[in-house]
Amino acid sequence: MKVMIVVTHLLGTGHLARALTLARAFKKAGHAVWVVSGGMPAAHLNCSQITFMQLPPLRSDGVNFTKLLDAENRIASPQYLKARQDSLLANVLEVQPDVIITELFPFGRRVLRDEFVAMLTEARERPIRPLICASIRDILAPPSKPAKAIATEDMVQTFYDAVLVHSDRQITPLEASWPVTSKLEPYLHYTGFVAAEAPRDHPTEAGTGEILVSAGGGDVGAELFRQVVNAAAARPEWHWRILVGGQHAQELVHQLHSEATSNVIVEPARADFRQMLRHAEASVSMCGYNTALDILQAGTPAVFIPFDAGGEVEQTLRAEALALLPGIALLRSSDVTPTSLLKSLDLVRSSPRRSVQATNFEGAGHSVRIIEALAERIK
Repeated sequence: MKVMIVVTHLLGTGHLARALTLARAFKKAGHAVWVVSGGMPAAHLNCSQITFMQLPPLRSDGVNFTKLLDAENRIASPQYLKARQDSLLANVLEVQPDVIITELFPFGRRVLRDEFVAMLTEARERPIRPLICASIRDILAPPSKPAKAIATEDMVQTFYDAVLVHSDRQITPLEASWPVTSKLEPYLHYTGFVAAEAPRDHPTEAGTGEILVSAGGGDVGAELFRQVVNAAAARPEWHWRILVGGQHAQELVHQLHSEATSNVIVEPARADFRQMLRHAEASVSMCGYNTALDILQAGTPAVFIPFDAGGEVEQTLRAEALALLPGIALLRSSDVTPTSLLKSLDLVRSSPRRSVQATNFEGAGHSVRIIEALAERIK
């Protein structure tokens, strides 16, 4: 099969990372796969061996997801958005995919509705219609109005064959964050969590004995990092490493380095982060989907400080569920101080070592098998 995954990350890079994990699973199963990305380039993500198509990129203006900025950090013009739509349609016509997977849409990315609908309409009108699936994480941003949920449901019924829910239904069912009606329920296929293969030990044991501090691949986390710098000054016997992501990483690295004590390393986000977690003394991070799975796979003691700016609740809901496990603490952003952070780290470091959660991480492979069965059914 020829599989096309369409994704646009607007703030962090978690959506793209998950799409790439799915793509690698399809390729491993012998399928041809293309990833069409509409977000900003993310150099720290491994895109090798994946056919990658880049649309004219967009990002949000911070947590204002209705204000889109172009590659030059200007408000995206109608002409720029039209160029994206034309590029997306050209990619679909060039590849002629047997399967189209839209990451998050129509449950999110409604600001990009025009380009998605244009693509889905084109796909639906082809002589041999491709299988069309939505791909969504465990927890969504709940709809602010009932009308948004209804519109999403209508979109699913109009264009889609299935909705892949990358979660374990027993842990985080979709209805925990999104209204699931009798009309939507038949489309849902729970895949388990989409995680990359568990990392091996780091070849140089990088991260050993360190407190690893991260905030994903977006331009967030500056305030958290500064609280960490202050906490590190109070615990000079601990070794800390701050990994900074986003478009302005180098600038923030320089600023933090000038403020930090000698027991703190500050550097840009690293591709070997997951391997470093296996050796780390503890992790301090936000609670995005991919980071949470990295922590569970590594078994690292962790303090989650969920991203909640702009009324975001997704990471808080996830962190609340994970904080029930040993060696994991939830610290809300409004409560973060050097003192509260150190107290939370003392707590997780002294907790019994959490056994590595080895189940329900096969969501990528399970997604492939679901797609294969659905594609066979509609032949």
